[in-house]
Formats: sequence, structure tokens, C-alpha cells
Amino acid sequence: MSRVPLRQALADVPPYVPGARVPVGSAAYKISSNENPFPPLPSVLVAISDAAADVNRYPDMYATELVGAIAESLGVASESVVTGCGSVAVLGHVLTAVCEPGDEVVLPWRSFEAYPIAITLAGGVGVPVPVGSDGRLDLEGMAAAVTSRTKAVLVCTPNNPTGPAVRADELATFLAAVPSDVLVVLDEAYVEFVRDAQAADGLAVFADHPNVVLLRTFSKAYGLAGLRVGYAVARPRLAAGIRVASTPFGVSHIGQLAALASLRASNELMVRVDQIVVDRTRMLAGLRKQGWSVPDSEANFVWLPLGDQASSFAERAGRAGVLVRPFAGDGVRVSVGEPEATDLLLEVTADWLAR
Repeated sequence: MSRVPLRQALADVPPYVPGARVPVGSAAYKISSNENPFPPLPSVLVAISDAAADVNRYPDMYATELVGAIAESLGVASESVVTGCGSVAVLGHVLTAVCEPGDEVVLPWRSFEAYPIAITLAGGVGVPVPVGSDGRLDLEGMAAAVTSRTKAVLVCTPNNPTGPAVRADELATFLAAVPSDVLVVLDEAYVEFVRDAQAADGLAVFADHPNVVLLRTFSKAYGLAGLRVGYAVARPRLAAGIRVASTPFGVSHIGQLAALASLRASNELMVRVDQIVVDRTRMLAGLRKQGWSVPDSEANFVWLPLGDQASSFAERAGRAGVLVRPFAGDGVRVSVGEPEATDLLLEVTADWLAR
């Protein structure tokens, strides 16, 4: 029997591996998916409840009110904001809008594991550049990897899963070396957690460089991971192209109203972000006191460079009651969750070194 052929590119797409979930009936802390440990604010829950009454209707396809609120909060034109089903989907739309089949996309590695998937599905060819042993992006190496075939470069800051943020001076040097017709995507999914005074200011960079696009999300700091709301900030011409490539009605009505409510409650939410940053600092200090060599983190997670022992460590942590995210052969990413989860994680890491 003959079969309908699939795209050959699908054979080359690596599977996306989600963070481990707590098994039904079990008790464990889930610090494997970089989720915000706090539940939605009461005002956000009210917005979600109110929006649920209208799920028989299609949402506003262009998320007009939300786009306007985002634009106002960032000080950019509404025409520059494009929303989508999480920043992962928006990245796919960005690449679809600019990549012709065979175009190259330079990316750091290890970085966000959805990058190779999005590049391949957009018809592009990924050109990975190794991340340094300190967890920092090798921007000099990434600039050197740009050729006449390069259509875009992905810059994850802070880098997921290693944690460091790109600094302003190194990003300025990088952008000066990249041709102005090559798109530079600054993925700032964790920007609200950044406290490094030397970190690049994405909005300022966007204002000065027409070839820069920002990616942001409501999943992390705003705690709406389950509603999938992300967005891009781009020059109006680029934004219009991304909008054309976007999935129609890609952000649900519930997601739109929850994101709007979250923006209105941003001061309350940033207090929670500050608490996560405090516990991140405690986690890093605790690990280093035990003898771990870990990169600085400007996100809501910490990287343990365990190499080939990553999977073994994750199994041991799971048995102890904390679910972490192993990257086989490289290391383990540990999200900052409840303070009790950090306490237990530090017990596991101390025990691991004492073996």
C-alpha cells in the first residue's frame, strides 16, 4: 500500500522534551520547567473566569487591546507588536516570515531546545555555535559564523538553560559585526529576572537597530505558562510580515484578558519576581558553598554542568522528591520554585558531592 509522504525535513527535527511532571498520586516539587511557582493573582483569576463565558466566540484575531497595552508599557508603536501562542510559536512565525528554503540561521548551543525545531520547520538550516564553559554565549564566534547565506541569528538572553545574560558591550560589538540585512532575534523570555547592571537593554538595542526583533512572553514572570501568550517587537514592516505568517486567532480570549490583567497588576507581580530572584541568589550561594562550580544566572533557573552524569543526577533528585530537567551529556537545569523545593534541592546536591 502506498503512503502519503511526509516532508523529509521532519526526519531531522529533534523532539522537544518537556520538563518532567509529577506522577498522579505522587508528591514532589516540579522544578523542571522554569514555571513561576506562584498561582495567578486574584485579579487575574477574575479576568480568566469572566473570559471563560465567551469561549463560544472567536477571540480578537489581532489581540488589539492587549497589543496596545503591551506597546504602551514598552514605549513602542502598536504596529510593532505581534502576539502569538507563546514566544515559541512567535519565533516560528518570525523565521517563517524571513527564511527561504536553505537559508542559514546561526544559534548558540546549548540554548533553548526549540530553536533547532523552529529553524528546520521554517525551512532553514541551523548553524550552532558552542556556548562557553562559563555558560555565556560566544558572540564573537556567532558573528564569525555569519555568511552570505545567513538570514537570522538567535541570541538568547538570559540563555536557557545556562543562565547568564548577554552584556551591553559584547552585544554592541556583535551587532556592529553583523550585516544590517541579517535579522537578529533577541529572545528575552526571562528579561524580568535580570539584575546584572551590565546586561544589555533589549528595548534600547531595538530602538537603535532596525534589524533587531525582541521576543518576550507572559509565561515566566507573569505566571501564565498554561495560557500561552507571547509576543514579538519589530519594526512595523517586519511586524506586518510576521503577522501574515502567524496562526489566525493564535491567542485565546482567555489568554488575552489574563495577560491584560497581568499587565495592570505588574507591580504586584514584580514583587513575586523579586522573591524568586532572592531565592535564586540563595540557591546559587548554597551550591557554591557546597563546592559546585555553576554559572551566574539572570533567569529563574540555575545550571548544573554535570556532563554525562546529568541523567543520573536527575533520577536521584526525582527519587528525593524534586523533578529537575536533565540535558543528556551536558547538564541539569534547576528552576527556582518554592523555597521548600530549593531546600530539598540543596540537600540532594550536597548528598551528590558527598558520594
